[in-house]
Amino acid sequence: MHSGPTEPPREGRRKALKMIAATGLALAGGATAAATDGNVLGRRIPASGERLAAVGLGTYETFDVADAALPALQQVLARFVALGGQMVDSSPMYGRAESVLGHLAETLGARQRLFLATKVWTSGEADGVRQMETSFNRLRTRQLDLMQVHNLVDWQVHLATMRDWQRQGRIRYLGVTHYHAGAHRQLETVLRAARPDFVQINYSMAERDAESRLLPLAQDLGIAVIINRPFAQGALFTRVRGRPLPAWAAEFDCTSWAQFFLKFILAQPAVTCVIPATSKVLHLEDNLAAAQGRLPDERQLSRMAGSLRDA
Repeated sequence: MHSGPTEPPREGRRKALKMIAATGLALAGGATAAATDGNVLGRRIPASGERLAAVGLGTYETFDVADAALPALQQVLARFVALGGQMVDSSPMYGRAESVLGHLAETLGARQRLFLATKVWTSGEADGVRQMETSFNRLRTRQLDLMQVHNLVDWQVHLATMRDWQRQGRIRYLGVTHYHAGAHRQLETVLRAARPDFVQINYSMAERDAESRLLPLAQDLGIAVIINRPFAQGALFTRVRGRPLPAWAAEFDCTSWAQFFLKFILAQPAVTCVIPATSKVLHLEDNLAAAQGRLPDERQLSRMAGSLRDA
């Protein structure tokens, strides 16, 4: 279980963290032009036409950290921004994650370059309002790019509040989420009834249930799709441990298993953004590289699926 959310310190460590931030941006700066010159895959948000980088960053567990871990994590966020990453997804369910994200984004001066997404995870209108207001404070922002109903909890009540806030300009987009295929049929009902701007679901080479109905439905309805659990909580890496990457993966500019798994997801035209979580710069760079170069075609997707079945 996560520890209860608390705020990172605003004083004491500020000077040191600003120095770390400057160092992080300097280290990342050398790759910025190459990574953002049009080669990074972006997808349009159907509700607006706004373009969003197709690989984002999750914060579950990885941003729920003690103060001692902040400098290393700040390097990760600095590199993410420098390479053209935008969406960072969080939740009040994730312990300190919202507070840590808000603290690091502010210290880096990166808020305007990030697409901040979080969730409401409670029942009742009043509790929902309180929780969402707390998220604004933790994330240190006056406007959120995306507010989502976490796991469909009291979704009708919260979506009504969100629509009011959207009209007021407090949130730009609203959405619903779930992490398990057992909720996909309920999600279908919600998408048809509520037509949110975004839906966040689980999908990976190990969890392909969304392919049959949910992804096509979202595409038909013009709803942006965020993918969580892209590595099936690490199970995919376990399945290929000790196996070399197939040589034919080079046909779609793939150089690692992480890119292999992410490009399989991004080959789905309904997918807007995938949000792998990491606390390591090297893994972040590897993940974001999946948004560069070619994506697999239908023949290659079939071959990819076959290679995993043989694992």
